[in-house]
Amino acid sequence: MMPLTGIVKHLLIINVVVFIAVQLIPPEWGNMLPFYSPATGLFQPFQIITYMFTHADISHILFNMLSLYFMGPMVEMTLGHKRFLALYMIAGLTGLAAHFVVGYLPFYLGWTLLPPEFAVLGASGAVFGVVIAFATLYPDRELMLLFPPIPIKAWVMALILIGIGLYSGLTGTGGNVAHFAHLGGALAGFILARHWKHGGGFLR
Repeated sequence: MMPLTGIVKHLLIINVVVFIAVQLIPPEWGNMLPFYSPATGLFQPFQIITYMFTHADISHILFNMLSLYFMGPMVEMTLGHKRFLALYMIAGLTGLAAHFVVGYLPFYLGWTLLPPEFAVLGASGAVFGVVIAFATLYPDRELMLLFPPIPIKAWVMALILIGIGLYSGLTGTGGNVAHFAHLGGALAGFILARHWKHGGGFLR
């Protein structure tokens, strides 16, 4: 287990503090933090950022923070603080964009008369970016799954997660989960990690 790194530590703290704060503040304030489709009339520009620090329940934040805790420090140590923070934020924004585009595409193509009225929340897109960046940087690193507790190589885990996301997103299965936000974040994590792994510049 790597020691907790600076950016990962602060991201964990911010997510937990926001989660606790949402339980304590008036619901109408907390309900403004997720990202809302403009069709709802509830959209605010700050939601582009606040959505990725807001979670629905304990299981939602627990899964995201555990993934960030276990894989984030090694990615941050490899990329450096600035690049890691950029990866996290870009993955979160790309995930939101992917979910937004896929959600609105049928409306703009005329396949449906009504635009979607969705709300998006959670760090999953950003965390998926970190997870896939880990698998890109260390494809042969063995990880121990929690359920079931078996070892698995990072690249295999990445393919399984992407496969599940694609299947669930295309078939509409898997409950009220923004699968394309996960996939968008994963794509951003892969592109950035691969770029930097092969000596690409910016944010050194």
